[in-house]
Amino acid sequence: MQDKTKILVIDDEEIVRLSHRRILAGDRFNVETVLDGSEGLRLLEQHPVDVVLLDLRMPGMDGISVLKTIKEKWPEIEVVVITGYPSIETAKEAIQLGAYDYLAKPADPDDIMKVTRGAVMQKQWGMHKEQAPIGIH
Repeated sequence: MQDKTKILVIDDEEIVRLSHRRILAGDRFNVETVLDGSEGLRLLEQHPVDVVLLDLRMPGMDGISVLKTIKEKWPEIEVVVITGYPSIETAKEAIQLGAYDYLAKPADPDDIMKVTRGAVMQKQWGMHKEQAPIGIH
């Protein structure tokens, strides 16, 4: 991985995108934001990232469809779902599809930072496991 961890925020609400960028931007994270799933997937085609913070309800492509596509094309990307409409059903579906975690809006800044760091560590661990010699787990 590069010096700065790459984070992509996909959310149709500008205030949420700005808030997530403010919380995460700094020495450790390089944060990009887009306002819908199609734009997010286009960006990922050009510039893969380490972690995606993903809204569920957006115009056009919904977050579950975006999550499915990310996990099919880029399974190494960790995805954190952050939704203003949480439910047990969508939480279960997101986790079954490979989301790292699921948060309800409004999410506390400390929770956003904590879950993002956890997702980064999960990705680093996954990359470490892939590079381990055969027979060592």
